[in-house]
Amino acid sequence: MITKATLQDIPALTTLINAAYRGETSKKGWTTEAHLLEGKRTDEQEMTEMFLNPKNTILKFTENEKIIGSVLLVEKEHQLYLGMLTVSPELQNAGIGKKMLAEAENHAKALGLSSIIMTVISVREELIAWYKRHGYVDTGKKEAFPDSVIHVTISDMPLEFIYLEKKI
Repeated sequence: MITKATLQDIPALTTLINAAYRGETSKKGWTTEAHLLEGKRTDEQEMTEMFLNPKNTILKFTENEKIIGSVLLVEKEHQLYLGMLTVSPELQNAGIGKKMLAEAENHAKALGLSSIIMTVISVREELIAWYKRHGYVDTGKKEAFPDSVIHVTISDMPLEFIYLEKKI
């Protein structure tokens, strides 16, 4: 079941997002960044700030009262920004991510927005291919990967974001 997350969900969401993106647990899934980055993907303070921004919506996918997926949706002018699409590493490839993308499209349509945009690290070819199979296209726009105390780069390759977009 996909519903809007609440402030009470922050501890569970933070744990899920960090487990899916970084560290050993993330390697159980195919969307890990553990070979590129160390450190946490997010923390409870950042998650709280996301919830407090009225332009943001965080959706959660719940099964048996456990959050197993989530996505951040940010209203930006005529577009919806999609970020941190997360599925529990053990449950990836079960269609949960696809359902979360469909719900993001419903959210964008309900807001009267014409497209969904996102940034993906350029070297994550398998993930980019997955988004392309779901109708997203590379816009050609790129952005440097930010230096951060949270996101510690361990990749030998230079990291940058590419922008993907889907018209809806």
